[in-house]
Amino acid sequence: MAEIIKQISVYLENKPGRLAQVVSGVAKQKLNITAITVAEHKDRSVLRLVTDDMKKTKRVITSMNLPFIEDDVLLVTMRNQPGALANVCEQLAIEHINIDYAYSSATSVNGKSLGIFKISNLSRGMKLLSEQHVGPRRNGFAKMNRKGRNAKSNPNED
Repeated sequence: MAEIIKQISVYLENKPGRLAQVVSGVAKQKLNITAITVAEHKDRSVLRLVTDDMKKTKRVITSMNLPFIEDDVLLVTMRNQPGALANVCEQLAIEHINIDYAYSSATSVNGKSLGIFKISNLSRGMKLLSEQHVGPRRNGFAKMNRKGRNAKSNPNED
């Protein structure tokens, strides 16, 4: 399953306590963080997060006077097993959809994990991954025909 959702990227100073300030503010409003990543960039950090209520999250971040942007990203529910993430990346690569960045949830629900993908074509990626089995492939990349599309190994398969 795949869906387009909102993500917030918050720009933080690289100083002790900045991340704690944001996640504590989110927690005080009883918002659940679904997925989170932090990356260092020069003298700043970029905190990317998805919560269970993005409107409330934006209000929390705004009240802290922190610079942020909101982006559309692809949320992909995957089997929590080896190869599931590789399959998603392979399917996007086959369709020439670039992954700008990706991160995932630290938890699993009902044997599923959540992947967050910032990709070059959200609508195509959502359509592709909504139609596909999002689990590991047995032999790596799917077989492709000359046009770079998935090809059936047996033409009589459905």
